[in-house]
Amino acid sequence: MRGPDTFTENLFTLRKLEDFVPADHPLRSIRKMANAALAKMDRLFAGMYEAEIKGGRPSITPEKLLRAMLLQVLYSVRSERQLMEQVQYNLLFRWFIGLSMDDAVWVPTVFTKNRQRLIKHDAVIEFFNEVVGIAEKKCWLSGEHFSVDGTLIQAWAGHKSFVRRDDDQDPEDGGSFKGETRSNETHESKSDPDSRLYRKGKTASELRYMGHTLSDNHHGLIASAVVTLADGYAEREAAKVMIDDARQALGDPTREITLGADKGYDAAEFIEACKAMKVTPHVAQNKSGRQSAVPESIAQSAGYAVSQQKRKLIEQGFGWAKSIGGMRQVMVRGLKKVDQMFVLTMAAYNLVRMRTLGQLRPLQPQ
Repeated sequence: MRGPDTFTENLFTLRKLEDFVPADHPLRSIRKMANAALAKMDRLFAGMYEAEIKGGRPSITPEKLLRAMLLQVLYSVRSERQLMEQVQYNLLFRWFIGLSMDDAVWVPTVFTKNRQRLIKHDAVIEFFNEVVGIAEKKCWLSGEHFSVDGTLIQAWAGHKSFVRRDDDQDPEDGGSFKGETRSNETHESKSDPDSRLYRKGKTASELRYMGHTLSDNHHGLIASAVVTLADGYAEREAAKVMIDDARQALGDPTREITLGADKGYDAAEFIEACKAMKVTPHVAQNKSGRQSAVPESIAQSAGYAVSQQKRKLIEQGFGWAKSIGGMRQVMVRGLKKVDQMFVLTMAAYNLVRMRTLGQLRPLQPQ
């Protein structure tokens, strides 16, 4: 018997948002870990609003804001406007953020303004560190064996915006740059002044940033992440900073560690800096017409071979960030905003990896 094509809506319902989310949904464990990290940031959140003048439109609760930003990364939502549109009708999104069925959705411009407050107080960096702290407590980090690498991030700016610094021409006028010698010393992008014209390997020159990560070799979790201007020295300089940051976050600034890396890090200055920081440089030797700076005593060790194999795990984070997290070409401008999105994306990647690890049997530190 064919049923009638009718639509009947109840005036009241006794069901909660929790009832609409399956018990085994992947977001349940991710939300639990994210909330545990956010709970440790209460003092930071309180300080963000202490100096502000009372009155006016209430700001977005920072915990809800960060959960919404996580959804934007996890579900590849391109903009705040699209995110707010989906939150309007998506019960799963409302549940994850912490909005009831009757709560009004934020205006996208207010949402964007509140993100600036998070940048000012380094809230996303603190959230990332708390997520790493959860992984450490669950024995998912070795704390001793790391890998480092960098990746190019295409800026939200085109070639036509890259003009001479003293040129007042509007980029929208579409001026031609063919046959013109351009460099970062004499030119800059009028759309995104922080971006740099850069190429690496066989890639074409584009306006870019450079993202860097330090991954733990145990399970490939990201221990530190940062975005810098794109240049030929950025990878090695960022590696030094991330090593120090990871040690501080793990609570042992003097621990001896190993660091795996590709041939781009095989420079005498970097190898010597690693030794001074009590870091054993398991860097791939570059012997193409030159002598490697990595000592043979290190290159012939058993740990070196393991590090060279494990360092490839770092590419999984870059691949996820670009295919899922939208970091292939960012839709924000400015170094601080790009850095915020990159660090948040790596925090989301860690949460996804940690959810998978949580389904396995408990692991003991090695």
